[in-house]
Parts: sequence; C-alpha cells; structure tokens
Amino acid sequence: MPKIAITGKGGVGKTTLASLLAYIYARRGQRVLAIDADPNANLASALGFPTVAAARITPIAEMEELIYERTGARPGEYGGFFKLNPRVGDIPERFSAEWRGVRLLVMGTIKGGGSGCVCPESALLKNLVTHLLLQRSEVIILDMEAGIEHLGRGTAGAVDAMIVVVEPGQRSLQTAQTISRLAADIGIQEVYVVGNKVRGQADRDFIADSLPGFKILGFLSESPLAIEADRRGVSVFDLDPQMVTEAEAIADGLSSL
Repeated sequence: MPKIAITGKGGVGKTTLASLLAYIYARRGQRVLAIDADPNANLASALGFPTVAAARITPIAEMEELIYERTGARPGEYGGFFKLNPRVGDIPERFSAEWRGVRLLVMGTIKGGGSGCVCPESALLKNLVTHLLLQRSEVIILDMEAGIEHLGRGTAGAVDAMIVVVEPGQRSLQTAQTISRLAADIGIQEVYVVGNKVRGQADRDFIADSLPGFKILGFLSESPLAIEADRRGVSVFDLDPQMVTEAEAIADGLSSL
C-alpha cells in the first residue's frame, strides 16, 4: 500500500489534496489512515468530519499522560532521561477517529523547542511516524507542514511519494525547491509536484517551466466549490466532481511510480 507524504507552503491546498486522495483510496476499497502532521491541523475539517467528532480528536502531542507512560518523562521536560524508542504500535487504533472509511490520526504541535527538540513528545511522535511508515499495511497519507521535520533518514526510504503542492506563484515554487533540497539530504531523491488553483494552460506551463527537473503528477483546477466546501464544513470530495476526477488521475499516476 502506498505511503504518501504531502507538503508545501501554507495555504496552497495540500490538505485539500490529502482529503481527496484519502476518499479516493477508500472508495477503491483500500484501508486508509490519514495523518494530520501539520501544526495548523485542519484535515478533519477537509474530510468533512462532523464537528462533534472532530472535537473529540485529541492530538497525540497533547496527551500528557500517554507521553509520560511511554517515555517516562513529562512533555516539555528537557535534559532528563526518557525513552527514545517508546512503544507506539497501539496508538493508531486507540486514538484515531473514523469517518466514511478513513481513519484520522492527529499528531499535534510540540510546544517549545521546535519540531526538532530533544524532548519526550518529540521522541514519541518521531517513533510513531517511523511505525506508521515502516510497519503499517494500509494506505498512509501524511499531511505535513511546509518541510520534512517529521521524516528522518530511517523513514525516508519508506515514503513511496513525497508530493509538494504548489500554486502558480513564486513563493510556493521557491518552497518546493527548498523542500526538494532538504528531501535529498535524507535520501528522498524523487519529489513530485501537484499544481493547485490552476486557471488554465498558462498556469500549467508556468509551474512546469518554473520547476525543471521535477516530476509533475497533475493539476487541480481553481474551484469556487472548494471555498464553498470549507464554508459549509464538508469535504470538497462531495461538492466538486471535477476536482475528484483530477485527483483520480493523480492517484492513478501514483500507482505507476
């Protein structure tokens, strides 16, 4: 089953792509585990989780008792001793929520010290990501922040595709180039691109010409229905058949990698 990491500059639509792919794989009869690893967690909303169900999802980084139980230290404690390889195998089933055939697990934000801090919550999250990518058998869709902080050399080889979502603008294209360099540093040689908010062939050409050497998986059209889905708290998967068709083509492209 594919393990897909999706990243990009904030606001480009990576969470929209993650939600579309999650439902496409689920509709194809595959087990799907979607991981929200963005500090600005909104994958539950993009998947159309009911408000009550979404409110019940506690990010793993905020589970103080779990972190203490598994690492032997309290969140935010620095400089002490704690387990660097805590047990995590039961976490996906215990702390994920399911909606319409997609299981969702929210990682949460490490408060203080940055995502690379040496702290118990960081140890738990990193070991959890390693477990998800190396040990799980279902489709894994990892909605990441604009970087590769949740990945390391030990897990890079397990990622079947790192997708950078871009829009037709210089800032998101520069972010894609930066992510590509960082990914190469940990052994991910192939970084793929999906263009979003595309208004026509000129935008497609602009993205392709601006990112020579990148493999472009496909494009998602600019969609007023995506904005409407966000307003209504439902998934764009249910409102915009054109975006679903475009995302289907992207999923087909992933299957050929």
